Amino acid sequence: MQIFSKTLTTVCAPALLVISSLSMQSCAEPADKFFSTAILNTNTITDFATPALAKHIEDETTEFPDVPSSKKKGNEAVTMVQNNILYMEKSLNDIKALNANSDDRKAIKEKSIALYEFVIPVYKKEYTNYAKLCDSKADQAQKDALANSIEQKYAAKFETIYTNLMNAGKAFAKENDLNVDWN
Repeated sequence: MQIFSKTLTTVCAPALLVISSLSMQSCAEPADKFFSTAILNTNTITDFATPALAKHIEDETTEFPDVPSSKKKGNEAVTMVQNNILYMEKSLNDIKALNANSDDRKAIKEKSIALYEFVIPVYKKEYTNYAKLCDSKADQAQKDALANSIEQKYAAKFETIYTNLMNAGKAFAKENDLNVDWN
């Protein structure tokens, strides 16, 4: 009986290890879903800390005299920034939920999380303040000063984090034969 038990353990232990390893790998998302969640979702924040984002926020407050439907309530810019924050927080949670079962996936997941954790607080504070200035029709010089401050303070670090993520994403896409247009 002892010999049978030892033989069973010797044979079954490696088999169970292989089966559990395969089942762990099968729990991982397909490469395209992982890529979409961790990398493609960042397309919504590529204009972070740029004059283009500041203009987009300010454009939310534009009214046209001949278009009655363009009449604003006075909270459009703040609402737009809050909606962006909600979307980014959802994206961050989705990324955190990804199964990173390999070194390249772990690296991409970490870089993507770092990107969102860098951007979200700036949206919550500086961009919300900028949006409030836009909604209140504040002096353009005051808005420009805040927009320039955001760009000076955050653009370079954002670019570094974003570029590192994209480089990892390009390697991942190539390795997994994902058809991605990087232009």
